[in-house]
Amino acid sequence: MAAALRSGRRFPRLLAPAGAGRAGCRGAAMQRPAAVQRPAALPARPGGPEGGARAGGGGWLGALRFDNLALRSLPVDASEDGGPRAVPGACFCRVRPSPLQNPRLVAMSLPALALLGLEAPAADREAAEAEAALYFSGNRLLAGSEPAAHCYCGHQFGSFAGQLGDGAAMYLGEVLGPRGERWEIQLKGAGLTPFSRQADGRKVLRSSIREFLCSEAMFHLGIPTTRAGTCVTSDSKVIRDVFYDGNPKSERCTVVLRIASTFIRFGSFEIFKPTDEYTGRKGPSVNRNDIRIQMLDYVISTFYPEIQEAYSDNSIQRNAAFFKEITKRTARLVAEWQCVGFCHGVLNTDNMSIVGLTIDYGPFGFMDRYDPEHVCNGSDNTGRYAYNKQPEICKWNLGKLGEALVPELPLEISELILEEEYDAEFEKHYLQKMRKKLGLIQLELEEDSKLVSELLETMHLTGGDFTNIFYSLSSFSVDSDPSILEDFLDELTSQCASVEELKVAFKPQMDPRQLSMMLMLAQSNPQLFALIGTKANINKELERIEQFSKLQQLTAADLLSRNKRHWKEWLEKYRVRLQKEIESVSDADAWNTDHVKVMNSNNPKYILRNYIAQNAIEAAENGDFSEVRNVLKLLENPFQEAEGLGEVKEDAEEEGATATAAACAQETRSRLPYCSKPPLWASELCVT
Repeated sequence: MAAALRSGRRFPRLLAPAGAGRAGCRGAAMQRPAAVQRPAALPARPGGPEGGARAGGGGWLGALRFDNLALRSLPVDASEDGGPRAVPGACFCRVRPSPLQNPRLVAMSLPALALLGLEAPAADREAAEAEAALYFSGNRLLAGSEPAAHCYCGHQFGSFAGQLGDGAAMYLGEVLGPRGERWEIQLKGAGLTPFSRQADGRKVLRSSIREFLCSEAMFHLGIPTTRAGTCVTSDSKVIRDVFYDGNPKSERCTVVLRIASTFIRFGSFEIFKPTDEYTGRKGPSVNRNDIRIQMLDYVISTFYPEIQEAYSDNSIQRNAAFFKEITKRTARLVAEWQCVGFCHGVLNTDNMSIVGLTIDYGPFGFMDRYDPEHVCNGSDNTGRYAYNKQPEICKWNLGKLGEALVPELPLEISELILEEEYDAEFEKHYLQKMRKKLGLIQLELEEDSKLVSELLETMHLTGGDFTNIFYSLSSFSVDSDPSILEDFLDELTSQCASVEELKVAFKPQMDPRQLSMMLMLAQSNPQLFALIGTKANINKELERIEQFSKLQQLTAADLLSRNKRHWKEWLEKYRVRLQKEIESVSDADAWNTDHVKVMNSNNPKYILRNYIAQNAIEAAENGDFSEVRNVLKLLENPFQEAEGLGEVKEDAEEEGATATAAACAQETRSRLPYCSKPPLWASELCVT
């Protein structure tokens, strides 16, 4: 249960990423910059020789080979001024990590570190963990690393925000992997940079654990993503107003080692944007088309070499081919998100990867009860980044990238590419993935799209758990034996929302007097109403009130009967479709084996649900990192039954808790499996 409720405070737990304000931007009111610390142990200019400099020290990390191509290819601001400032005419600026007190390892991902050529420590694991904590906290620099912060701009919640940049992340360099592949490594939360603005450049334990775990979870789900190698916490503290209620608390500074081919994003090309007509802001490198050309040359030649080779003599055709490819990659990426119920939360242009990766895990969330309008970010008051809006928002962001590439790619070309390629690629990839999730492996029929839509509508009507419903479908038998069907209906409906869960979900959020005032204002003064509310929000609240009223009369038996009826109707359509598959093959048994195998490799049993992350966070905040490591191990095999990791630890009831907290504590003592639907208390969790 949320700590706030346990102590009698009547508001939800806010899992706020450090440095995030109410609109998802850097610069919350409680984050004041501290003086830049310059420890003697950190060299003023770490070396970055060409050819792959090895890390010094002879320890476990001595295997790392640096070759920092980005800093050789793009302009770097070498100013010594470490305070918040505009950074014109540069893509990076030199920075230095600020040391932490007593850094120690929370967890590390050996599969991610293997990308860098780091094998599992064979002998002294404790020494290797201490070395990782020392270097991946930023307390000591690896030979060959060149800490820098990347400059970028962005459209945040639809408005151009001007210069943003790495306010808490630091490029350390690029490490050559075992097969010569190049990996950029970053420290997130290592201290102040010129882009920190009002923030302090630090991240805290809760947000760092969430990013660390989700980065690895997404990779093992098969979704393009940045990786996370380590999570290191410390005794250093920063102040955060967790609930945005004027009651700040002290939290541990924590650093995540992030790994990707590159962290360049759409917003990297927006540093050239002239003054925005709506916000009055502009990029720091206006009129520097020479740098835009440098960035395009670097990005395309490094990450799209086949395009560079094919169009080396025509820059417009080359840039168009690049834009077409990132359009397709982005469409496929968001299709993958939709198919696992993942919500990014802050799909600003500065959070969109130029190579099509999931990047910047802030207020993300995997959907539990299927709701197409689900909003995972408590700060997203208008639902701009709701689950069902993610595809169109990513397309909008690509449009802004197209604008940022002018004049090197004329706008009419990028607009045509976007219209011709994005929707078609998204729909194609989405349907292909959904066919696999439903085990439709033999035929591709036009009716499949309708079958998927009707499945989601049934899931919505019954409050079905998105992950568990799909996982259950692999055990559905085409055999129409009534007893078998009834057993399966029992299984499916057990994954649907109870009356209690629905009451929580549809509980009105406005005071009746406030709603009445807003309705009158909408009629009497539409201009004023538009400044403080939207018709969509009011309509949603009215729908919520209507649903909540109906739920007061609904019994558990009535709900079960209704849910079974809905599912029986859809399962009959599914059975007919599967029968067509069977009729098209010569060996039905072989088809069934492949059918189940494909479903089980595309429908995860385990995802990083908010309540699972919260349990791990609370244990870590109490000094126990074992739950973070257990969950990491679980997420490395999301499609397989876990062995020895069947239960999530839960806290017992504390004295003095409110009646709500007492009820929650009673529920959590049941020790839920990791694959369970979330407990009722999880509805109180709010990520912002």
